[in-house]
Amino acid sequence: MKLTKIPQHIAIIMDGNGRWARKRHLPRVMGHQKGAETVRMVIETCVDLGIPYVTLYAFSQENWKRPKAEINFLMKLLDRYLDSELEAFKKEGIRFSTIGHVGVLPERTQLRLERMKQETKANRKLTVVLALNYGARQEILDAVQRFVSDLSRSNGAYSRRLKALNEKVFSQYLDTAAMPDPDLVIRTSGEMRLSNFLLWQSSYSEFHASKKLWPDFKKEDLLEAIREYGDRQRRFGALA
Repeated sequence: MKLTKIPQHIAIIMDGNGRWARKRHLPRVMGHQKGAETVRMVIETCVDLGIPYVTLYAFSQENWKRPKAEINFLMKLLDRYLDSELEAFKKEGIRFSTIGHVGVLPERTQLRLERMKQETKANRKLTVVLALNYGARQEILDAVQRFVSDLSRSNGAYSRRLKALNEKVFSQYLDTAAMPDPDLVIRTSGEMRLSNFLLWQSSYSEFHASKKLWPDFKKEDLLEAIREYGDRQRRFGALA
């Protein structure tokens, strides 16, 4: 498949694990386990294509409403994933990062996340970002609080700092300050909503909705989304 343009940042809403399992009369947790294999494929493909950033919506703030047994399984699955992929990330030159309030995750998981970040921080081939306990509205509120906190310490430059506030300045207070905005947002399972994911950052992202459930999402589906992205004309409100 010929790709005419490669996005610098792909963000993915990984949806459909539970439905995949239900269709096969399996426990929901089996869908999550199968979905982890798709994560590996996406990362390997992004490395091969030279895509610098991929952000994966792994656990939203709203996901705490799920049954406790499923949440516990998801946290243990995340632990196993971090343990199993650390050496591969180091070998492949992949940097690991997170966005969201990870401080409320189990302590064992926080330790693994921090280890993954520290041991891969010098890597530059691809940055993999997991959105964990993440919500875009909360991220924007957090950014406002950070800005106001800085403003309160501005030593008389309050008015000047306030007047200097623009989109570029505000973006530096978001969790994604060190990253480019996503060029392409992919959602699986046929749903057509952002579900509180990167609302600020995806204002001008191209959107691709795949009808495939996440565990069924294959390399050719990812390549098709990128091919479709390359065929679109991004005008950002201007004329072609």
